[in-house]
Amino acid sequence: MSRPGLTARIACREDAPVLADLWSDVVRRGDRAEQVADLELVIKGAAASPEQRFVVVELDGRIAGGVFLRLTTVSPLSLEPCVQSIQPRVFDEFRRRGVGRTLMEAAVAFAEENGVLHVSTAVPATSRDANRFMARLGLAPVATVRMAPTAVLRSRITPSAPGAPRTTPRALVTRRRNQRRIRGTGPDQVQLP
Repeated sequence: MSRPGLTARIACREDAPVLADLWSDVVRRGDRAEQVADLELVIKGAAASPEQRFVVVELDGRIAGGVFLRLTTVSPLSLEPCVQSIQPRVFDEFRRRGVGRTLMEAAVAFAEENGVLHVSTAVPATSRDANRFMARLGLAPVATVRMAPTAVLRSRITPSAPGAPRTTPRALVTRRRNQRRIRGTGPDQVQLP
């Protein structure tokens, strides 16, 4: 049951600038115009797909939060249907007013419409409030998602040649410093020809 003044609706293209602010830390890096354009594409794609829904919640006519819903499977290996509630987010000024609960109600309604028995969500591991809220709703942790830049991961999994010094950023700086000392040139010294 939602509170008076709260309205859940399907996101429209005009919502993209506000949603870019809501998810500023999770959308692709770039200038604001690119972020808004990305969200416009996501909104358009969700509107065209019966397996996706982009929901916003308004409080007294202002967008207070949003969530992207996707009908998929629990995992590529477990083909049990699942609704993913991706990045449910509420603006700080609208917290503790039922917005988060309304977003999750939309996820449950989408699951019920599609005969799906499971709803999953992903919230930042560092957000204690969001994790406590999801736990109160009965969502238990089942996995930890970790991410790293490809280059960093490559550098950590590709073994060095036997006997070759391992080149970490710290080791590289140390090696360069030692080479400058040997040559007699440091950052404050000039080498004359």
